Amino acid sequence: MAIAICALIGSSGTGKSHRASLVAVDKGIDTIIDDGLLIHRGRIVAGRSAKREATRVAAVKRAIFEEPHHRDEVVHALQTLAPESVLVLGTSEHMISRILAALNLAESPVDWVRIEEISTPEERRMARYVRQAEGKHVIPAPTVEVQKSFSGYLVDPLRFIFRRKGGHQVEVEKSIVRPTYSSLGRFYISDTVLSGIVVHATYQVPEIARVSRVMVQSSPDGVAIQMDVTPQTARHLFSILRQVQDHVRRHVEHMTSLNVLGVRVEARRIRLDE
Repeated sequence: MAIAICALIGSSGTGKSHRASLVAVDKGIDTIIDDGLLIHRGRIVAGRSAKREATRVAAVKRAIFEEPHHRDEVVHALQTLAPESVLVLGTSEHMISRILAALNLAESPVDWVRIEEISTPEERRMARYVRQAEGKHVIPAPTVEVQKSFSGYLVDPLRFIFRRKGGHQVEVEKSIVRPTYSSLGRFYISDTVLSGIVVHATYQVPEIARVSRVMVQSSPDGVAIQMDVTPQTARHLFSILRQVQDHVRRHVEHMTSLNVLGVRVEARRIRLDE
């Protein structure tokens, strides 16, 4: 049986992603395709967000699943999930048609919804202002999910209660992120700064006498940290090293919003207290 499609159409920056969760709840849809991501029941299950691309052209290509590996990943996830219906977001009927064709959904029936039908002119003006002046975008998924895909971005939760027809209340959580191509420019955190944060966090563990080496490997998914330390005692050594791992992870994630993929700590030598 073909998957039923609900297509939410609106110009860029008019609040489609903000209202996607409301449309999905109202129509009983638990799967959303938005800007290259496949979101199922509030969890990002496949894809890569167009909001992570460095240029607008690359963002459009990502959103319409032009890259084969990206497309195949989402097609496979849809086949595995086998949802009864999917909400697809796009700027035009042509864009929606290209997305459906790329994901082998071109034969599915489509229920067209336009942003003008579910928002006021003032709400759309406000959405455009937030996009253009503040460079903020909404992703219809909880912050804990979005942070995994947006390492290094400032991600803020947005929660509200939606009342369905009949009086039933549903809590919806979305996330606000700032993409790399926003009008505020691009932001970088150098490995030197990260190393400094790691060293500072490590010295907050009293049993550590010296940090001799820090290596930071950055990737789009986050950072992997490797370090050598000199403890002051051999007692409870593994507990001390685990404490260093926890301290470093929490400090780096709190101060940079980066996703820490792992912290490897080695004790090369021990400086025994006299």
